[in-house]
Amino acid sequence: MLVMTFNLRFENETDNENSWSKRRDMVTGLIRRYSPSILGTQEGMGPQLDYLKDNLPEYCLYAPQRTMDDISQYPTIFFRRDEFVALDGGEFWLSKTPNAHRSKDWDSAFPRMMSFCLLRPVGGGADLWAAVTHLDHLGKQARHEQAKIIADWVIRRNGPVILMGDFNDSPGSSAHSVLTAPETGLIDTWQARNLEEGAGSFTHHSFTGVARQARMDWILVSNHIGVADAQIIKDHIENRYPSDHFPYMARLVSL
Repeated sequence: MLVMTFNLRFENETDNENSWSKRRDMVTGLIRRYSPSILGTQEGMGPQLDYLKDNLPEYCLYAPQRTMDDISQYPTIFFRRDEFVALDGGEFWLSKTPNAHRSKDWDSAFPRMMSFCLLRPVGGGADLWAAVTHLDHLGKQARHEQAKIIADWVIRRNGPVILMGDFNDSPGSSAHSVLTAPETGLIDTWQARNLEEGAGSFTHHSFTGVARQARMDWILVSNHIGVADAQIIKDHIENRYPSDHFPYMARLVSL
């Protein structure tokens, strides 16, 4: 089973040649090329998500409880219709009032949220929880508290869990430590393959193809799941990239 996390870069016309309208076909082309079973996107605004829904009919966009507005960037789960059916799901804001739309606390620059669903494999096998999130890019305390909220959610799940997203932090950070703590029970898929940390693993590149800052896009899994492979996808067309983040993908197996 292939799982991909992909920060789409929000719809921002000041990106000029890298604006959404000029790269959206690259985004859908990349998704079709790799055909992940489960896809978690970040920064998608309403029109962007509608475009993916309309142009990737093989995928189900699952957000049954979503309150849409014109300014929010929504972490969103897509799954292949021929591989899974959704049994349950929802989303909440990473704040002290998680059911309050666009709520934020601590030093979070923006409201942040998590979306999740319970998936049943069409061909048989264990049900699994898939979740996608996007932690704050400025607030260090906020990232720590947001990670604690997510960890509490993970601990209360039964069965396999896949958590993916843009965590705006590096391995070894407070947020990473909270989510991969023994009591949370999640494993970093990159580390599970003993892959090298450092500049070659960084995922944010500002449309340049030269990644800086950190390996901030993660796929974390519970110990019900094995990691067969993991890769950062650096596809481009004539030095133009589908987003300012490289997508990250892991091949997972049931244990």
